[in-house]
Amino acid sequence: MKKTISVSNQGATLDTGRRNFLKLSGIGLAMAGLTLVGCNDDDFEDMNGKVFDLGSGDIGILNYAYALEQLEADFYTKVVNNFYSGISSVEKQVFTDLYNHEVIHRDFFKAAISGATSNVLPTLEFQYPNVNFNSRDSVLATAKALEDTGVAAYNGAGKYITNAAYLVIAGKIVSVEARHASAIRDLINPGTAAFSGDDVIDSNGLDLAKEPKDIVAAAGGFIKTPFTWIERGIM
Repeated sequence: MKKTISVSNQGATLDTGRRNFLKLSGIGLAMAGLTLVGCNDDDFEDMNGKVFDLGSGDIGILNYAYALEQLEADFYTKVVNNFYSGISSVEKQVFTDLYNHEVIHRDFFKAAISGATSNVLPTLEFQYPNVNFNSRDSVLATAKALEDTGVAAYNGAGKYITNAAYLVIAGKIVSVEARHASAIRDLINPGTAAFSGDDVIDSNGLDLAKEPKDIVAAAGGFIKTPFTWIERGIM
């Protein structure tokens, strides 16, 4: 009988085995620290029912990260609720771990933003028109694209964060996202240097960083719910 994993704000737990990249207790402490830093509701304009804008300053960055984590959590939920045919036990474990991590990331950002303002990015709707969830190649290729994009997104947005507490947490989360990207790349090309390929690592040995406008353009095909980020030129 196929086991369905339900997403909830309270029920996400982490596997305690060999791939335990992230401690739930650590995120809980981080969340407590973030929610102490309040922001004014004036950071958001009253959209009067119009398309939601992510906002300005650090709140805009948090909503941006929340949007990306919603996407990753939604994707891995679909993967683990209907594993592709012939999936190995190792691949099941990797995808289950990634699912757990992304759900925690998503719920963390929702709680942190909710602690700072009543204007929180709503739950987004996604689509996967070119993804065949029954195909190993299609699922792994999509996971690779999402994880590589996520790492570049955090790296590119870091310079816009002004609150030191937010920056520390972003640094911790991007390190986990980089582990995800490496794990997926190793599943695609096991035992090779692809886990840190030249397409994601620059000549200085650093992960690529991309501007929010470029990230949203790249991920836009998956996102059905429209939103704007006027401060960063995303209309």
